[in-house]
Formats: sequence, C-alpha cells, structure tokens
Amino acid sequence: MTVNVLSAQSLLAAFGVLGVGAVLFAETGLLIGFFLPGDSLLFTAGLLCTGSGQHGVKLSLAPLLVAAAVGALAGAQCGYLLGRKAGGALLARNRSVRLHEGAARAEELLERYGHAKAIVLARFVPVVRTVLNPMAGALGVPARTFTVWQVVGGLVWSLGLVLGGYALGSSIPNVDRYLLPLVAVIVALSLVPLAAELYRSRRAAKAKEAHG
Repeated sequence: MTVNVLSAQSLLAAFGVLGVGAVLFAETGLLIGFFLPGDSLLFTAGLLCTGSGQHGVKLSLAPLLVAAAVGALAGAQCGYLLGRKAGGALLARNRSVRLHEGAARAEELLERYGHAKAIVLARFVPVVRTVLNPMAGALGVPARTFTVWQVVGGLVWSLGLVLGGYALGSSIPNVDRYLLPLVAVIVALSLVPLAAELYRSRRAAKAKEAHG
C-alpha cells in the first residue's frame, strides 16, 4: 500500500496510533520532519476515534492521547538536545528555504517574547514548531526552562487538537465529509495565539512610542 506522508488520512490508515506518535516525534524533533501534517493528523485522528468516519479506520482515544503526548514531548526534547550539541550546523546543512524562514521566525519569537511564551506559541505554528526546539538548544535556553514550557505547550497542542476532533466527530454525524475544510479551519485557528500575541506586542510598541 502506498502511503502519502502529506495526508493525515493516509498516514492513519497505514500506521494507526503508533504512526501518530512517530510523525509527531519526527515533526517536532527532526528537521527533516518539518513538512509533516501535525495539526491535521491530530485533529483527524481524534475524529476517527468516534467511529463516524467512512474510511474504515477506527482508533481508540486513550492510546491515541498517550501516543500524541509522548511523540510531541519526546520529539521536542530530542530537537533541543540535538540543537544543543550540534549548534547551528544542522540548519546550515539544510537548503530548504521554508525551513530557514521558519528558523528566522523561531529566533524572532525567542527574542521578542522570551523563552516561556515563545516555546508555547511555537507549538501552534507549522515549521516553527520544528525548528524552534533545536534553535532553543543552540541559543542556550536553559534546559529546565525549555523542558517545563515545551511540556505545557506540547500537551495543550497535542491533546487539545485530538480532543477537538473527537468532540466534533461525536456531535456531528458523518462529519468526515467536511474533513478538508475542517482541517483548514483548524490550521488557521492554530495560528490565532501567535496572531493575537503579535497584535498585542504591536499595540504595546505603538503606545510606548506615543508616550515616548
């Protein structure tokens, strides 16, 4: 069976719950995983736990929550340790423009919002959540600070999206017919925390200029 690694449904049909853990580990811990569909995978997996889908895939919620949490948290910690040991060499060897743009945004987040807020916010931004972890290691973010806040952000992100998909699938019959637009909405909503933070910081900067 051919597996489309860019399709959440294809990944889930092929690998099930274990695939969720593996994909999240690769997306958050290994730079080569930046293209993987983390948001849509979590949401779709939660949806398929309800049995309302028509694709022959049925997942169990409890193992899924465990796999999602373990993959997201272990991946981020691995990325941090790789960044701490290899510094910027890992990123320098990769020629992906999208990855380097994500790295620039990750560094900007760390500088603008401080370690704790940046680590949590990055979880909700595709590509940035891949590169911020090694960037945090390379830039010398304290291990304890990184670990505490990546756990907080990782649990809110991974469990929140799974439970969101599960809740929607439980309340709307045949909701999988609307899966593509729903996934688009979920990805857009995942950017809301960052957009809100950017808006607040710009307002604060303008207010400071006005009073200065």
